[in-house]
Amino acid sequence: MNKSFEENLEELETIVKELESGNVNLDDAINKYSDAMKLVKVCEEKIKNAEELVAKIVKDGKEEDFEVNE
Repeated sequence: MNKSFEENLEELETIVKELESGNVNLDDAINKYSDAMKLVKVCEEKIKNAEELVAKIVKDGKEEDFEVNE
């Protein structure tokens, strides 16, 4: 099952809180850090996909690319 962005983010936040607590032994901390980095990658990919979708605007019944000038 694919988790939603929000579910992945919640899991990532839980791992960060556990690591910040200092109550995790070294082996578990390394495993949790590895899991967190995988979640970060998944979240980044979901954000990238969302940005690509947002970059398509429906205008006059067709999709057009646009750019945001910062």
